[in-house]
Amino acid sequence: MNEYEKAVAEEVQKWMRKVNKRSSLLNRISKKAQTKVNGLIPEKFHEIMTESIKNMVKATLVGSDFLTKKNQASEMSLFERDELVKRKLDTYRKTAVIEGAGTGAGGILLGLADFPLLLSIEMKFLFEAAAIYGFDTKDYRERLFILHVFLLAFSSDDTRKKTFHIIENWEEEKDRLAYMDWREFQQEYRDYIDLVKMLQLIPGFGAIVGAYANYNLLDHLGETAMNAYRLRILKENFI
Repeated sequence: MNEYEKAVAEEVQKWMRKVNKRSSLLNRISKKAQTKVNGLIPEKFHEIMTESIKNMVKATLVGSDFLTKKNQASEMSLFERDELVKRKLDTYRKTAVIEGAGTGAGGILLGLADFPLLLSIEMKFLFEAAAIYGFDTKDYRERLFILHVFLLAFSSDDTRKKTFHIIENWEEEKDRLAYMDWREFQQEYRDYIDLVKMLQLIPGFGAIVGAYANYNLLDHLGETAMNAYRLRILKENFI
């Protein structure tokens, strides 16, 4: 393990402590309120939302795989991979900012279009990151890993800890996972972004909120993806 890899190992340890840290009181209160609201929503609506997001994500997965360059990590060091992922993240973050500002400026109708557009940007970035770190996204298990990275980034305390356990022990867990819990997937993501996305629907003000929110969402996803893949690489090569 060289000096850079040692530094990365320390960063990953800090990130692991951060992931397992309890959310703020405000976030916990917000989650409880959202859970109560979700309990009042008719079951049929949840079924429709689950199926819609499932199909939306699956379509994005296919498109992202088709557009992602393969073998990007060939002969690259961990430092070079990290730097390339950071550059890719910067590009996707800028795209998300422009998209968020544009849809936010349009009020309710365009604001509603932000959800699938942002989801597509996030998934495309995750595919790029997977390829750069040397993982084959044509493998169904790697696509499941991508979905779990996404869920890890955008979930509440209990789901985040459960998902982190799966990611941390991926080699042992991957063959046990037959499917993705799409109900949990869509509910956690919607709860995570609901408040800020409602503010984005306000004409004019929504443009500022949309740009700021999308920047931070991509930034958080980038940190999560980088460290999840770094953790896998370090465990495979040095632990």
